[in-house]
Amino acid sequence: MFEKLKRHWGVNGFNLMLILTTFAFGGSLCGYAARRLLLLVNIEKGLIWILIYLLTVTILWPFAVLLVSIPFGQFNFFKGYLNKIKKRLGGQNLPRRSVAIFASGAGSNAEKIIQLMEIAEKAGKGSFKVNLIVCNKPTAGVLSIAANHQIDTLLIEKEQFLNADGYVAELTSRGIDFVVLAGFLWKIPATLIKAFPNNIINIHPALLPKYGGKGMYGDKVHQAVIAAGEKESGITIHYVDEIYDHGNIIFQAKCSVEQNDTSATLAQKIHQLEHQHYPEVIENLLQMQNSR
Repeated sequence: MFEKLKRHWGVNGFNLMLILTTFAFGGSLCGYAARRLLLLVNIEKGLIWILIYLLTVTILWPFAVLLVSIPFGQFNFFKGYLNKIKKRLGGQNLPRRSVAIFASGAGSNAEKIIQLMEIAEKAGKGSFKVNLIVCNKPTAGVLSIAANHQIDTLLIEKEQFLNADGYVAELTSRGIDFVVLAGFLWKIPATLIKAFPNNIINIHPALLPKYGGKGMYGDKVHQAVIAAGEKESGITIHYVDEIYDHGNIIFQAKCSVEQNDTSATLAQKIHQLEHQHYPEVIENLLQMQNSR
């Protein structure tokens, strides 16, 4: 249940605990306030009293949770959460984000993300649309995936990406406002990070902050985990900043590391976690951002 909530809201375990605590305290506060207000009204306890109590609780609840969310540091979450409810009740369609996926290889994660987008699109409730695949290798399998799903591609050159404008003008001209890294091996330059603040996310095949940093990707990560005798590994979805694998963690999921595991068998477990969680976390994260 808690893992599902973390995925649904796109938060880590600590923030989930704060959110649930806010729900609990906010509910208690509005229930207490409703009872105190009804003491001022001369109504005998019965069906009418219950109906008025429920109506009062419903009216007070948003104010109570917003108030309680401030000391718990969850005001922005609950502001977005309540806006989302308001828009749903008003029949408004939430805006969709325009996403670019950066990938360097086969693109299995990119394909899972695209598939989820298409399913949500058919159901009329998608929060994002993948409008561009950005790749640094002309032979990468992800380009075929883009062609199969009729998604535009952009093949980038290292010098312009790292030392010039980072293709910011190209991305903004295409309306891109969110970037997903899915097996992209180049470091993201500061120009791109500044152009998309808190709108670039990455998935790392280990439980950060362990086994991250420059050169730690693919089998190198799994080999390091096994060599260290770790009992578990997993995935970390995080925001991207100017330091390798350093940005704030959004979500983590774990798997066991058995004695007979090799880097290949561990990679299979990690891929399963990536395909299971990455698309859903993106969907839920953007739903929350869109509602703010």
